[in-house]
Formats: sequence, structure tokens, C-alpha cells
Amino acid sequence: MHMPEPRRAGRRRRSAKVDGDARHLILDAAEELFAAQGFDATPTAAIATAAGVPKGLVFYYFPTKDSILSALMDERVPAHPIDDISAVVAPGDPATSLVNLDTALNLRAHHSSVLRVIMWREADTHPDVRRRLRRLRDQLLDVTARVLQASAPAPVRPGTVRACAAAWVSAMFAIASTDRLHALDGVPLPSADEVVNVAQVVAAGMTQLG
Repeated sequence: MHMPEPRRAGRRRRSAKVDGDARHLILDAAEELFAAQGFDATPTAAIATAAGVPKGLVFYYFPTKDSILSALMDERVPAHPIDDISAVVAPGDPATSLVNLDTALNLRAHHSSVLRVIMWREADTHPDVRRRLRRLRDQLLDVTARVLQASAPAPVRPGTVRACAAAWVSAMFAIASTDRLHALDGVPLPSADEVVNVAQVVAAGMTQLG
């Protein structure tokens, strides 16, 4: 059943542009509030207030608060972290290639707090978020393995490549999630030097294990 478009009494029917803007404002407000205080601690009314829209309009676009979180996962987590690895591969130099990959992915300083904070905070209690996080991890394992294989100075066994890719992704996830710990407890944010050091360790391990 098609629901009539919500509107305030005495106001003209909203244009498609205004509707689209309202939906975007709702998601922006939800992202900011979920990152700052968590999903469970954020009432829908607070999202409406922060977005500057009537509460009924929030429910028009998102029947439940969970559907807002799902929309953030769908629309603000990259479907494909990186399409072309050739731009990050430094032939014969896995460490530099990994640093280039980190820069291209930008998990640590991503513009969206969905990636920097919300995914890590809500994965424990929301199965949909947990699925998205696992999918992102699988995608990063695949792309990291391809980058390592393409940049290796000599042939490397597939098992070694996979193990090194897993070590790198685990380290990057740990570093990326530090943003949440920084907000909660003031844990220092990782520096670019730390990423370089991890890349060098992974590259050295791949070379030694062959």
C-alpha cells in the first residue's frame, strides 16, 4: 500500500529534491549521533531533531531505527574497497605497496564515521553490521593478497601470501578501530609511521617464509 507523502499542515507538498535532501539529512544526523553515543542510546526523536525534520518523516523513510543503521551500512561502506590494484602496486616492493594500499583505502581517516567508529561499536549486537564487517574483511583479504602477489620480488607460496595478507588486514582493522578507543578513552591515534612499520614487518615475513 502506497503511503501518502508526509507534510505539515498548511505547507505545500514537498518537492522530490527536498525529500531527497531530508533523507540525506536524516542519515547524516544518525551517523553523527550513532558515532558519538551509540545506536542504543540514540532515540529516533533525537535523530529527527538533529536532522531538523519532523519525527514522522524519519519513520516515512525508515520504518525502524534498525533500518537507519542498515541504510548507513548499505550506502556509506564501500561496496568495493578498491577496483584496480595497479595504482598501488610497486613492483618488487611489497612494503611500499601495502602503504599505498592503506592510503588508497583510507580506513584510518575515512570521511565516514560508519567505517571509523560505528561498524566496530555495533558489530557486537547487530548481526547486519557484523555481516558487513565480515564482508569487508573478506574483500580486504582478497585485495591484499593480490597486491602482495603482484609486488613480490620473487615467487611466493599461496599459503604464505594468504597468511601475510591476514596479518596485514588484522593490523589495519586494529588501527582503524582505534578511532573509537580514542573517542572513548583518549587512546592515541596511530601515526603513519606505525603503518609503515607494520608494512615492513609483513613484507619481511613474506620474503623469509617464501
